[in-house]
Amino acid sequence: MLRIISYITYVILLFIAQNLCAQAAQEKDSSEIRTRERVLKAIDEEKERVVREEKSRLKKEVEFIRELETKGEITKEEAQNRKEEKARRTALNIENKLAVLENKRALVERGEEKGWEYLRGATLGIGIGSNYDGNGSRLIGIQFENVRKDKKYDRRTYSNIVVALGFNNALIEGESLNDSPYKTGGSRFFELGWQWKTRILKNSNAVRVSYGLSFQSNGLKPESNQYFEKEGEITRLKTYPYDLKKSKFRQDNLVVPVFFEFGPSKRTDYDDYFRYSTRKKINVGIGGYAGINLTSRQKLKYTSEGRTSREKIKDDYNTNNFVYGLAAYAGIGGSSLYLKYDLNPVFKSPNIKQNNISLGLRFEL
Repeated sequence: MLRIISYITYVILLFIAQNLCAQAAQEKDSSEIRTRERVLKAIDEEKERVVREEKSRLKKEVEFIRELETKGEITKEEAQNRKEEKARRTALNIENKLAVLENKRALVERGEEKGWEYLRGATLGIGIGSNYDGNGSRLIGIQFENVRKDKKYDRRTYSNIVVALGFNNALIEGESLNDSPYKTGGSRFFELGWQWKTRILKNSNAVRVSYGLSFQSNGLKPESNQYFEKEGEITRLKTYPYDLKKSKFRQDNLVVPVFFEFGPSKRTDYDDYFRYSTRKKINVGIGGYAGINLTSRQKLKYTSEGRTSREKIKDDYNTNNFVYGLAAYAGIGGSSLYLKYDLNPVFKSPNIKQNNISLGLRFEL
């Protein structure tokens, strides 16, 4: 009896499996047909986009030529020749690009190629097996399709990471930097942020404005076995009762920097877009920053009775809650010399006025 039940169960499972496989095959064929229709429609839209963008680019180039003619930089005859040359080039671009798209469409219709690269949206599918081609892949039963993103003809804004580091000190009212009570080499600063950089002029990249959000950390290391002690509204340096191996005061700030950047750049024209590059070009930035003080803390490491101890003290130390200052940089490409100066004093009144000043290197990554 048990054997008969087993056979019946086996037959039922086999029947279910066959139905599932047949259904899966039908769904696969239907999915491929829908995807092919999407691709063909996307190729037709791409043909329209090519014509539209080529004509738009020609219009802008003709306007630029007219501006040159109006300013007297070129003659009327030269302007006409340039317009005709641009028109011939545009016509050839449209003809060649449409021919490529027509050939691609024919391959997709015959099932020789998938053409996923023309789809504007991402597609995720679940499947059995694995395969790879130039347009997408199926890995461990999951299929990914590429996403096509059109390049913007004129991209005026870019973004990147900014890292800066170097030496920090303080300018104290009534004293020179040579008389500073802080270690020159031991006092440092660090900055990490994200910036956007936008071209200001329409037909030139000579002037840019950059803006973003940055984390700043300014450190001061007192000399002569000293540390900061808060006594009411007053924060002053005092001699520590034990032998200090390390004394460091640190402020962490969150600021919004804004710079006007000047410098040459190289323009490169492509088929359907152009770009400016400042790689290996001199650039100078002038601006400032403003923000808030996040934390103020002091780290002490000292020796007492032959034992080494460490302390981390977090307090406001009468520091200013708002920070603001001036900054400038000059360099080549993404590397530059960086100088910044806090206009706000480190400590609130009635403390002696002292302002952070930093010099180091700045990198745009």
